[in-house]
Amino acid sequence: MPCYHPATSENLSTLGRAASCIAGSLLCAVQNDLGRKKEKAMKHPLTLFALGAALLLSLPAHAADIDWNKVDAALGKTAAVSGEVHRYGLPRSDLRVTLDGIAIKPALALGGWVAFAPMHGEAMVMGDLVLLDTEITPVMTKLLDSGLEITAIHNHILRAAPATFYMHVAGHGDPEKMAASIRAALSSGSKTPFDPPATTAGPAPTIDLDTAKLDEAMGAKGTANGGVYQFGIPRRNPATESGMQVSGALGGANAINFQPTGGGKAAITGDFLVAGDEVNPLIRALRAGDIEVTAIHSHMLDEQPRMFFIHFWANDDAVKLARGIRTALDKTAVAQH
Repeated sequence: MPCYHPATSENLSTLGRAASCIAGSLLCAVQNDLGRKKEKAMKHPLTLFALGAALLLSLPAHAADIDWNKVDAALGKTAAVSGEVHRYGLPRSDLRVTLDGIAIKPALALGGWVAFAPMHGEAMVMGDLVLLDTEITPVMTKLLDSGLEITAIHNHILRAAPATFYMHVAGHGDPEKMAASIRAALSSGSKTPFDPPATTAGPAPTIDLDTAKLDEAMGAKGTANGGVYQFGIPRRNPATESGMQVSGALGGANAINFQPTGGGKAAITGDFLVAGDEVNPLIRALRAGDIEVTAIHSHMLDEQPRMFFIHFWANDDAVKLARGIRTALDKTAVAQH
């Protein structure tokens, strides 16, 4: 993805200041290139100022001008907003996936998503789409034809039936157009549902786990989502992509999910976000805790520093697993807890 630098309130504070800077730059160019015509050029500062102002006004609209209601409508979803990031869930609630006899809830390992962040007057998009093997090529083709990029395709879990794969996408441009392209690709090439889930009169699924003990073991506060207890653990120093910080809402955090399987046990999966020198210390800690390592790969193409994502699986006593996960996390540069 080309490197763009996001507009900020500091570098676009006032039209006059920016236009004056541009006018100054143009004036220097005139002085350098025209030499003896310098005096003539100096007689027209207002012309230079007007040209600078025109150039500034020709820049794309500021990020604040994005009409997020139109983006919602284009994708057919309502965003969860975290700071400036608008994130849309694309769970594969249509799939019935089992692993080691466990029926996988969408929030455990089937939660596709795309997230948009304002960038240089337009938007940056990143996402992770959950697909069957037969859906990969048609979805990829439509996305590429629309100008979006594919940054990774891989597994997250092993032995699942049916097998699921995860396609990471990225792009920069008009967020409404990118949202429409993503929906068109998924609607034509997969069975990803876009209709709102059917409402039920009953209460939300309960988490049959001692969540207070899980919070204590993890050193963080989890949240319940669709019958799954989830943790998002940020790194101390988030990576950047094209000059943008990859926040948790953009997929830049350790994601740890617990699905109750009865008797205080839980199936766990998710991914760790680590630097290269943290990969082996982390996976050694996971194996010492009898947690299976199921994938090691990248999600992005140009992030700095280079980051790797490590996926895992286990089904055991939930508190024991939480302690094992925390031990593994402490081998990496996570935010202090």
